[in-house]
Amino acid sequence: MSQLTDELDVYQKKLKLLHENLSRVIRGKPECVEVVTMALLAGGSVLIEDVPGVGKTTLAKALARSLDASFNRIQFTPDLLPADILGSSVYNPVDGSFAFRQGPIFCNVLLADEINRASPRTQSALLEAMSEKQATIEGRRYTLPELFLVLATENPIEFHGTYPLPEAQLDRFLILLSIGYPAPEVEKEIFYLQIEQHPLELIKPVLSVEEVLRIQQQVKQVKVQDSVAGYIVNLAQATRQDSRLRLGVSPRGSLMLFRAAQSFAFLSGRDFVLPDDVQYVAPYVLSHRILLTSKARYGGASNREIIQEILREVKVPT
Repeated sequence: MSQLTDELDVYQKKLKLLHENLSRVIRGKPECVEVVTMALLAGGSVLIEDVPGVGKTTLAKALARSLDASFNRIQFTPDLLPADILGSSVYNPVDGSFAFRQGPIFCNVLLADEINRASPRTQSALLEAMSEKQATIEGRRYTLPELFLVLATENPIEFHGTYPLPEAQLDRFLILLSIGYPAPEVEKEIFYLQIEQHPLELIKPVLSVEEVLRIQQQVKQVKVQDSVAGYIVNLAQATRQDSRLRLGVSPRGSLMLFRAAQSFAFLSGRDFVLPDDVQYVAPYVLSHRILLTSKARYGGASNREIIQEILREVKVPT
């Protein structure tokens, strides 16, 4: 039995506690909880896109509180500047010197609330941080914490005062997640759970930064057979050749799918990836990385539907 398999039980107990924490605040949405946990273990950022009031910000806060890690929140607004995110030099009139003051990006978990309300220039301040875990400010390069995760939320319905995220930034998010409305019986349950206090107030840290980093290293050791890696490449190639798409999945996208499949296999208690793992995570990882042609868009097609169709058409390795 491999060393990874020997350590699975220890980590699975910790991850079960994390799952319970998130499930306390996002009732009746086990798939959402599972996918967000998968993104954390894969070391990727999450974009939560949904209508107001379904728990986007609450889910992000619950994850941050479940980790014994530094957490900052930025409320994105049209007048937000890159310096408000990255930081800037502050003049000291006493000795005439300048000292760099870190912005909120220097943390382990960053909640970028309503990210599409800021201008493209401000949104782009996150690009380097999300892909390279560093920030270049006033010509100097600053390293971010080894554990760095962006949880961004946006409202896809409201267009006034918003700026669509550019493709380059969307490609930096590991997954795109929509929570959706709760089932009627779950919605009724939520009423009574919040009579005295919000479930978010009951959440305690269950994982340290060191433990998360250790698990992320173990996830990277999950085996991916050549046939499964080839399957991932074939899926990416299929998006690039689809006549309904004017932009297919980039090599970064296929790499993100590879890592997400490893993470999901780990969560499932295995040290090897199955084609089923790839199929499960693909809609979350690939849907926001493709662009439909005008004809396909006006014809009623959606990104997720096209990815699901490609998953049905591409031959699955046995």
